[in-house]
Amino acid sequence: MHLFDLGYIEEPFIGLCQDYPDSTVYPIENFRIEWGPIFHRGRLDGSARVLLIGQDPAQNEAIVRRILVGEAGQRIQGFLAKLGIDRSYVMINTFLYSVYGNVPAKIKKSAAIADYRHRWLKALLTTQPIEAVVTMGVLADEAWKTWAATPDGRNFSALQVMIPHPTKPESASDGDKQKLRDETQKMLSQWNTALQTLHTAIKHPDQEQPLILYGDTWQPGDKVAIPDFDFPPGLPAWMRESDNWARRVGKDLTAKRRNITLTVPKGVVPKP
Repeated sequence: MHLFDLGYIEEPFIGLCQDYPDSTVYPIENFRIEWGPIFHRGRLDGSARVLLIGQDPAQNEAIVRRILVGEAGQRIQGFLAKLGIDRSYVMINTFLYSVYGNVPAKIKKSAAIADYRHRWLKALLTTQPIEAVVTMGVLADEAWKTWAATPDGRNFSALQVMIPHPTKPESASDGDKQKLRDETQKMLSQWNTALQTLHTAIKHPDQEQPLILYGDTWQPGDKVAIPDFDFPPGLPAWMRESDNWARRVGKDLTAKRRNITLTVPKGVVPKP
């Protein structure tokens, strides 16, 4: 049996996917508009208990058309599993398109970008029984605070917790192995604090279970494969279970914008 995500089959989500901002709102010099918008991952059927807000889609997401499906997604899937949540979640990003370089402050504060994001937040928070909101990283936290200051946002009262982005250790260590270990330990400690708060706040987990916190380093089972029911039909299992199968390639930055190379992992294709 191959389960899959039914997609955007009801309002208000149909309308959100029909009417989204383009390069007149997201400048092409700051975003990879050429790969299109990536909207969400998770439940839209009225069953989501946890809302997660990420940053922006990467190359894996451009191919499978769902957010948080690479290393970051598998780490956050493990985070949810510790809370007994293996299905009842929904995720959106701060930005609809992949960031190219750095995002200027004026773009971060763009009313047009925020307005569309607020439409998604309103749709989710009025159709799903959300018990907790998790923001991943500074950009996501700023996006939530912007929403929380709106009239609709002020009417929402569930717990909100910020955690470091799942791949912050890699981005902060810049290839230094000792710094990577230190940053990983620091992040997992912060995640543990958030888990203890969330474990109390989430009243209807998918699985009732004791909370087992992270250690100082990643352990077997901390990273969890993303379930097939989060993806469009027909997606191969290796796109859910591994990372780095999609890479931006090219001799210069322009070429890398135009090319994503896909590689089936070793072991999937039998040797002749």
